[in-house]
Amino acid sequence: MNHFLQINETTRKRFSDFLFILWAGGAALLSYSLVYALRKPFTAASFENAEFFDLDYKVVVTISQILGYVISKFIGIKLISELRAEERFRFILTSVLLAEASLILFGLLSTPFNVAAMFLNGLSLGCMWGVIFSFIEGRRVTDILASLLGVSMVVSSGTAKSVGLYVMNHLHVSEFWMPALIGAVALPLLLLLGWALNRLPKPTKEDIAMKSERETLNGRQRKELFKSYMPFLSMLFVANIAIVVLRDIKEDFLVNIIDVSAYSPWLFAQVDSIVTLIILGIFGLMVFVKDNLKALSVLFGLIMIGMVTMSVVSFGQQQFRLSPIVWLFIQSLCLYITYLTFQTIFFDRFIACFKIRGNVGFFIVTTDFLGYTGTVVVLVLKEFFNPNIDWALFYNQLAGYVGIFCCITFACSFVYLHQRFRKETGVTAAREETLEAVSQNAITVA
Repeated sequence: MNHFLQINETTRKRFSDFLFILWAGGAALLSYSLVYALRKPFTAASFENAEFFDLDYKVVVTISQILGYVISKFIGIKLISELRAEERFRFILTSVLLAEASLILFGLLSTPFNVAAMFLNGLSLGCMWGVIFSFIEGRRVTDILASLLGVSMVVSSGTAKSVGLYVMNHLHVSEFWMPALIGAVALPLLLLLGWALNRLPKPTKEDIAMKSERETLNGRQRKELFKSYMPFLSMLFVANIAIVVLRDIKEDFLVNIIDVSAYSPWLFAQVDSIVTLIILGIFGLMVFVKDNLKALSVLFGLIMIGMVTMSVVSFGQQQFRLSPIVWLFIQSLCLYITYLTFQTIFFDRFIACFKIRGNVGFFIVTTDFLGYTGTVVVLVLKEFFNPNIDWALFYNQLAGYVGIFCCITFACSFVYLHQRFRKETGVTAAREETLEAVSQNAITVA
């Protein structure tokens, strides 16, 4: 009888977890997909007949949006680290309304003045990833939930471009009003999903026992946390600057890197969908790795393999005679498996492994701020020193060197991680032995 009740309870728990994954994971995936609908459709446009004081108009628009995004990320280091649960939905509501207003201004204002509207768009959406992730971190099934959220970033990039091309080519909407039209459809759906996320139950005692309790971080606590793990975090942050720069260039200028006129407008969505399924499968399997240190080791192995592969493909595209589609698939898979590792499950496992009092938002927003700052610097240098760049050649060379640099950096980080873990567990074990000896002496004396 007891055995039957135990089986029944296990079945009930698994079914409950399944429903929670559908609710939380589905809402997170769809909500950030809709954030992309407010942010990225403009990348489908080439803006060939527009210019900004003799500068490439699309580059200027991209820099303007990313600059707003960078400032938002900088503000978010404090804001997201200290954001309380009851303030999350109000934050989403404000951000989404400002984003759509900026897209309407982008259509209303004439060039070059509408460039400022894209700055406002980036400023309003820069913290959305951190807010959405805060709903799902610190749970037993966070690996699966974060995988679903990360999937939205991969598939939505290509989908946003495809939808943007469709709206311009088939609905004959101008490239300046296309983003506002897509955003108007996304806005109410995003608010509905934000409400659904806000209704999620708090982490259970079992969640806290496995992943540690997540807490807000004030300024002093953030400084102490960074100082405590400064060598490790510095290496990861520097490597992620390179990864974010590469990803931004691929996303924003892919139509300049590859001649898209010969392909279906849905090509990007199809390639990204396949990449999405592979990454979802890999990250989803991480839920079976209960030991947090082992999980971090597996993740380091994956991203180092990805970086090596990316370098080989980038430097050897001509030698291997890779078609643009095959090249795009391999580049996307290697780049996103690394980028999403740090945007989703890595820091959640890192906090749990070392029992850190804090939250994932601090790490992710800091990483993004540094990365997007790097993107702005690269694009500004490109525009002033080499405005007529060969995008395909530039991207391949950049990707090749980034892969080598990141592989070396991640290898050093991996070594430091294990040394730090052995040191901390050794100290803990020594303390426990001392306490046990003191206790035994006290008993003997008594």
